[in-house]
Amino acid sequence: MNVIPESPWAAVGLDAISGRVLEHLAGASSADAVTVAEAAGISPREAEEALRRLEGAQLVIRLAGSPVRWAASPPRSSLGAMLARRRAELAAAEGILERFQEAYEAMSGPRAAHLMEVLAHGEEVSARYTQLLKQSSVEVLHLAKPPYVTGADVSSGELGVAAGVRMRSVYETGGFADAVSLETALRGTAEGGELRLASRLPVKLVLFDRTAALLPVRSDRPEAGSLVVHSPALVEALAALFESVWVGAAPVSLESRDDWPVPGGANGPGGADGSEVPGSLDGTEGPDVPRVDERTHEILRLMATGLKDDSIARVLKVSRRTVQKHVTDAGNALGAKTRFQIALRAAGRGWLGPEHGAGG
Repeated sequence: MNVIPESPWAAVGLDAISGRVLEHLAGASSADAVTVAEAAGISPREAEEALRRLEGAQLVIRLAGSPVRWAASPPRSSLGAMLARRRAELAAAEGILERFQEAYEAMSGPRAAHLMEVLAHGEEVSARYTQLLKQSSVEVLHLAKPPYVTGADVSSGELGVAAGVRMRSVYETGGFADAVSLETALRGTAEGGELRLASRLPVKLVLFDRTAALLPVRSDRPEAGSLVVHSPALVEALAALFESVWVGAAPVSLESRDDWPVPGGANGPGGADGSEVPGSLDGTEGPDVPRVDERTHEILRLMATGLKDDSIARVLKVSRRTVQKHVTDAGNALGAKTRFQIALRAAGRGWLGPEHGAGG
């Protein structure tokens, strides 16, 4: 029996013509083929064929006489039996579908592992991050904002990047209130990395040699796990996203710059003649230096990333003059003439670490 999908009778396996014929007979005591054809708007031949199909489905019965007349079987029992058969067929089809799905998932699992890994726990993320980092030989690209995808334990440890690997990082400006962000940025740039800042990043992301990418499953819930993407098409798209963000980000540098003097008196920080107060650049030698208060600590951490006074003032919601005073005091205490020297000496004395606080 041909089933026309557009027919409302398709659900029970009837074509449109058979359905119209059955509708007519259900409202008539009986009728011959010619009368049925006129009522259904079809030819007598089409009516005869439809009536035979309905008879085969036990939906109509043939009455004796000449010409032959036809009557509908009781719809509840006749159509009900047909619907029961259709439901059984659909149930069997659903069973086949589930078996197909199981077979598909069994085969897709191994295939998908070559395209993407799911890391469910922080320890897995940290270990995989370290492994991918050490395996990189060309470049590592970061879009970084706290909380970190890899966790504080990796961010505060050694990077372990091979010599000659180019590192480019874009940090979200607001993230520099986070101590781990600052230390990671300082360490990366100290090892030859390039750093830029952006007011807002679309996602946390690390790309390794443009062959693998690490990103969180959910940006708002790092504990939900991370993904390692190996699909070439997806990695290429993520690399394009990084480059787009990189172009729009503001470059910063931690290199020593003569045009970044520490604000202060005519002689600047240091001795009265402008000479440097004794003490090595890493702050490990020289006289004892008092530790700074929490406000100076925050300002030094922000300054060490390359942020200028106006930006630091906006982040900490203080005046630019306040920022300059704290930088000047720190420079005088450290015997540093430039911001770069302040950053190095403060880091050497542990002033930039997250554990440093007022008076401790």
